[in-house]
Amino acid sequence: MRPLQMVDLKTQYTRIKPEIDRAVLDVLESTAFINGKPVQDFSGNLARYLGAKHVIPCANGTDALQIAMMALGLQPGDEVITPSFTYIATTEVVALLKLKPVFVEVDPKTFCMDPESLAKAITPKTKAIVPVHLYGHVAPMEAIMKIAAEHDLYVIEDVAQAIGASYTFSNGTTKKAGTIGTVGCTSFFPSKNLGCYGDGGAIFTDDDTLALQLKMVANHGQQKKYYHEVVGCNSRLDTVQAAVLDIKLRHLDDYIAARNKAADHYDQAFAGNPKIRTPYRAPNSTHVFHQYTLILEGVDRDGLHQHLASRDIPSMIYYPVPGHKQKMFESFDLQVAAMPVTDWLTERVISLPMHTELDEEQLNMITTAVLEYVNK
Repeated sequence: MRPLQMVDLKTQYTRIKPEIDRAVLDVLESTAFINGKPVQDFSGNLARYLGAKHVIPCANGTDALQIAMMALGLQPGDEVITPSFTYIATTEVVALLKLKPVFVEVDPKTFCMDPESLAKAITPKTKAIVPVHLYGHVAPMEAIMKIAAEHDLYVIEDVAQAIGASYTFSNGTTKKAGTIGTVGCTSFFPSKNLGCYGDGGAIFTDDDTLALQLKMVANHGQQKKYYHEVVGCNSRLDTVQAAVLDIKLRHLDDYIAARNKAADHYDQAFAGNPKIRTPYRAPNSTHVFHQYTLILEGVDRDGLHQHLASRDIPSMIYYPVPGHKQKMFESFDLQVAAMPVTDWLTERVISLPMHTELDEEQLNMITTAVLEYVNK
């Protein structure tokens, strides 16, 4: 049996090796390492896949969030609402730009932003909302967009963990995650569902004016070389990474199906166990399972983590310390409301291996080891 990994990138690469190798060699032979044709090809293909009018590639997912906030003209002191239960990049950018992060609760079933907590957090200084489509499940975007419209707020979707997921509104309209709000931001970090072989990111929008601003900010604030209209940064997706991503985009739906198949296996193995809560799948949201995350009740989570490690089975805690308790925000004098759901989740969640190459033997080994500890 192949060694178990949280993400098996080597086996995935082996399956598409001829396509990837040819694409990379083409870039090397062209020597167009920056803004080569594959960058434009990938941007166009991703836009068509998502149903987005504009896709602006950049260097990584954190840059994508920063560029979006800069292009929207957010100013120091403006409040940006984000869930506390997420990876730090989401709120790190808010702090970096001297905006004020405002942390809100998540739904204990979906792990995504809770609309009721969002509505209570809005003040006259609020300018933007950053819903995170955590673990591959889409946030409740219909409710979030309604609240945003009522208060004239920007919505910046963090879709780093949910590329390819779809959300259906009550009127039957379906849209891809990242194309619902004002702007969407994603990461192509290698472990992502659509990952490159280095760093990469992208920003999506249907707004022509905003797209122009996003492109300028990502390119030193210029439309025309040496004529800098706004303060920007230097954030590019290099040609080699674009070539890799364009190949992997063709396989994305198959990758999502493989992740769902693995998730189904986990679900069946843990069904009915009172100590294990498996990931929720809302009827109006597809799940792309960037992570397969359990909630444990009456189980020593850290003990299970160690038990799995003793059997060479990896597991991860996403995330042990929520944003509102991170030391980096101590100087911000944040007025954080009680967050019982977030605190409760940080003590109980554990993520099992989840990737496109899991086979039945591996899945059986994982589930057997989990149940062995939980049921002891």
